[in-house]
Amino acid sequence: MTQPPDGLPIYRVLTGPDDASFCHRVSDALKLGYQLHGGPALTFNGKDVMVAQAVIWPEAHDISS
Repeated sequence: MTQPPDGLPIYRVLTGPDDASFCHRVSDALKLGYQLHGGPALTFNGKDVMVAQAVIWPEAHDISS
């Protein structure tokens, strides 16, 4: 598959509180075929730890290399 399914973008940044729900969203993206792009970024908003993780569709990465 050269494009992500369901019209999803080639590059995505998943964000949210650092909780099980966020981990499941990243896991779901990996199951679809996305690959991690870099490491996670974390910050604290005064209440919760917030995290961001970029993912990229692998065929798109191979084309641009």
